[in-house]
Amino acid sequence: MHPTAFADYKNALLFLVTAGVVVPLFRRLKVSPVIGFLAAGVALGPFGLGRWAQAPGGFGTAPNWLTYVTIADAQDIGPVAELGVVFLLFMIGLELSFERLMRMRRVLFGLGALQVLLSAAFIAAIAVALGVGNVPALELGGALALSSTAIVIPVLAGRKRLNSIAGRAVFAILLFQDLCVAPLLILVGALGRGAGTSVEGQLLVTFAVALFAIGLIIVAGRLVLRPLFHMVAVAGSTEFFMAACLLVVIGMALITAASGLSMAIGAFIAGLLLAETEYRREIEVMIEPFQGLLLGLFFVSVGAALDLSRLFGHPVEVVAIAIGIIFVKALVVALAAPAFKFPWRVACEMGLLLGPGGEFAFVVLGAALMAKAMPVETAESAMVAVTLSMLAIPLLTRLGEALSRAPRQDELSFAHLAPPMEIAASRVLIVGYGRVGALVGELLAMHDIAFVAIDQDPSLVKRTRDAGQAIYYGDAARPEFLRRAGLASARGLVVTMDQPSAVEHVVGAARAERPDLTIVARARDAIHASRLYELGVTDAVPETIEASLQLSEAVLVDIGVPMGEVIASIHEKRDSFRRLLQPARNGEVRAIRASTRKGKIGG
Repeated sequence: MHPTAFADYKNALLFLVTAGVVVPLFRRLKVSPVIGFLAAGVALGPFGLGRWAQAPGGFGTAPNWLTYVTIADAQDIGPVAELGVVFLLFMIGLELSFERLMRMRRVLFGLGALQVLLSAAFIAAIAVALGVGNVPALELGGALALSSTAIVIPVLAGRKRLNSIAGRAVFAILLFQDLCVAPLLILVGALGRGAGTSVEGQLLVTFAVALFAIGLIIVAGRLVLRPLFHMVAVAGSTEFFMAACLLVVIGMALITAASGLSMAIGAFIAGLLLAETEYRREIEVMIEPFQGLLLGLFFVSVGAALDLSRLFGHPVEVVAIAIGIIFVKALVVALAAPAFKFPWRVACEMGLLLGPGGEFAFVVLGAALMAKAMPVETAESAMVAVTLSMLAIPLLTRLGEALSRAPRQDELSFAHLAPPMEIAASRVLIVGYGRVGALVGELLAMHDIAFVAIDQDPSLVKRTRDAGQAIYYGDAARPEFLRRAGLASARGLVVTMDQPSAVEHVVGAARAERPDLTIVARARDAIHASRLYELGVTDAVPETIEASLQLSEAVLVDIGVPMGEVIASIHEKRDSFRRLLQPARNGEVRAIRASTRKGKIGG
């Protein structure tokens, strides 16, 4: 390969190798991969090994071999890395809905707003007292008040604390912080352009233009997005659907950027607009791998841009800033949370989780640097301090968990903070919502059992959604889709598709995810039913056998046999078939197939 061609792909190859090593290694160590990406960025960046790569003939070779394994300039990957934040905000938008916002409003908009405002105010006041100017101090306060969604949520999930009281409350506060990113970026832009003019006037103009642009985007999005995805889904191409997802995320981001707003704002709005559509779950499955990779690249770029000479040259200053950030924010949360009826121990755990800085601090501080609204030295010290505080999150999580060990609190008092799938734990998933699935849904509704339907026919999904039924478009044979659809909290799964192979794929994926789940599946015939029992269904219902039993019931009743005797004999025959079809119980698969070939069993 020509050296120039290698240089074009070097950064991409470095990142792919880093992702291939960091993710498995850090998951095995039960540490967030984000920390690994940050460390890799620091090591491979221009202030790490790249510092030696700049010396000609390093280590006795010419040219220096380190140039092939280091990132010469973090800005080279900056434009692509920024998409990591764009995709993260899009996924956050997809997770939101008006109903959930209303259920969480007290913690989300109450405690969340109090945490951000008080933390920003205290940090800004301390910065002013230390000699930082008013405008940079205000920007520092806003940036450092934010916490790390990308690290805290995975760490809590890994320790099975996400649905604890503290976990639910922290999620709500992090959600409010994520909503604050867009206004903070607008504020930073206005302050950057406000030199020599009225800052208030700049803010007013900026927010007016932003609100007008956002309004236009929302109106246009409501008119275009759902029809667009319906048209793509009808085409039946996974590649086209993925292309449409990427087009919407990146396209909306670029539209808002062209309007003078942040790219992340457009992606967030796109997520909100698609959150209530039938394509939400399929879009989540399509976008999640891109979000994970690009967010990893974002953290690599952040690590590569960190000048650790600030840490080595001013260690006391940087470490003091990191400890100060954690202390101030943890204290604010610990004092404010009891006012919202959180137990004191839970409030302490929340404070430790929210105390460190977050990934959006780099975005806000970077925007401040670009707007020339903050001294470079101040921003660099803050970025290194934020990184140090983020590295402490796993340790602080364990400390908070130990502090909150107390007599079990009443979880019902905070049930409103749980995600919808946790509250609707009694629902049933119906995969395939044609005539058979719709009838199953009607009978479940008659018994007041909530259910969610899944189908791959976009026209059927659209009609059913328009009629008010909870249904999603997507391929339920993929485990990641089933997880997004709420399989972990489902009461049961009914598979009614008419294609035997499709039924088998869904059953296999579901049973691998939930060994304890009740699964009832539609079978083509006895042979297919025996195969489904091998895959782990609770009950398989062969069409041919059921048709024979219903015909027998009708003729027996019509010729005068008492109804009670008929029903008893039909149930007895159905149970005998079920016992025969379950090879796990009696090992008679060969007998089933032999009997079927001889015509002893229908079909």
